[in-house]
Amino acid sequence: MFVKASALVPESLLWRTFLVLASLMMLSVLAWSGIYAWFEREPRARETAQVVASIVNLTRAALLASDTQRRYELLRDMAEREAIRIYPVENGEATSALPPTPTYRLIESELKRLLGPLTRVAGTREGVPGFYVSFLVSDSENEPEPDEYWLQLRRERLEPAVALEWLGWAAAALLLALGGAYLLVWRVTHPLRDLAVAARQIGRGKRAIELPEQGPTELVELTRAFNQMSADLRQLDADRALILAGISHDLRTPLTRLTLGIEMSAADEFMADSMRADIEEMDRVIGQFLDFAREDGGEPAVELDAAELVQDLAAQYQRRGLPVLARLPPSAPKLCARPLALRRVLANLVDNAVRYAGTGSNIEIALAEHGAVVRFEVLDRGPGIPPDKAEIVKRPFTRLEQARTGATGAGLGLAIVDRVVHAHAGSFELLPREGGGLCARISLPAVATRRRMPARPAA
Repeated sequence: MFVKASALVPESLLWRTFLVLASLMMLSVLAWSGIYAWFEREPRARETAQVVASIVNLTRAALLASDTQRRYELLRDMAEREAIRIYPVENGEATSALPPTPTYRLIESELKRLLGPLTRVAGTREGVPGFYVSFLVSDSENEPEPDEYWLQLRRERLEPAVALEWLGWAAAALLLALGGAYLLVWRVTHPLRDLAVAARQIGRGKRAIELPEQGPTELVELTRAFNQMSADLRQLDADRALILAGISHDLRTPLTRLTLGIEMSAADEFMADSMRADIEEMDRVIGQFLDFAREDGGEPAVELDAAELVQDLAAQYQRRGLPVLARLPPSAPKLCARPLALRRVLANLVDNAVRYAGTGSNIEIALAEHGAVVRFEVLDRGPGIPPDKAEIVKRPFTRLEQARTGATGAGLGLAIVDRVVHAHAGSFELLPREGGGLCARISLPAVATRRRMPARPAA
């Protein structure tokens, strides 16, 4: 089973940047080590060859200067004390070359230059590994054929030992550099995370706190621009709310006078009822403007009983003679929300259901808990909304009267619901109901704890 390469790459900018820097640092260390080993190889090989040549020359001189009777004692002492063994070259002995590494080739070439072209170098003799160098010993200048010997050294003496201390310091330096790189990247990305959190708060309709303008110049400019944008949005919302509230308030005064005029006029009952219905519709539109302009930020969020809220709302509509039923779960879900805002949202959905579906069939307010989500559903048997128009009708001043009924309105009801739900970190969906009609679903985060209670009868 293969894992995609993209699944192994972290998503956060912090870890991506850190991994890039760490990879570059480790590659640079490896490259430096390789370059160092390359340029150090030839001087080390020459130095090793010089040491071996000196040992050979000293051994030859010691053998020539020693008495023939004491030569074997000298060879034994050299083997015991210096791990240098001397063997006479024998006919037919089995030898093999040194490993074909660049270092050994350089050593062999340098030894032949220092000791003469007849010098032989071997890696094993009679199956015994080591570093073997041949040399000639002649007791007198008149000796026609000098004796040839093998000088054996342990390869460990020639191969460079791994400097554990050097590796330890290199590892410590690399870790220190990686730690510094992590802190540097964290310092750059931390303000970006704060910026993302503040942007999400603005997206949910909340007021983002002013971010500190500090750090590198680019981050300071970005933070300053974001703070200015946030302040401009707050001012824009405040101006919009002030304008809508002012217009709505000023419109209700003449509507009140019109209502009094109708009551005092001598118009026939049919005409008076039509005028009252028009005034009530205008008043309802003005109420939507006020709801849309209202800021709910001043209302604190508290822990509330969702079942009690749904039951009380259904009972309120039933007292008005409307067929609104509550469908409640056996346990009481808890959630943290602004009670008045949430009640106004549910009432808005029920009003829409009554307006578009009529009173010929029941309208249900269903409550359920799914894991960490509390779900409210307002279900009707009206004409419904086409799935491809479900997102469009959430926009302010958008109406699809041809898809529902001839009901009028400002087209702000669903926009108000969507804004309040998003301010509660929830989601709002308009779904087709099985069997016909519309299901307006609100999903909000649930409180972790809840209490068990007996099932309530449907209202």
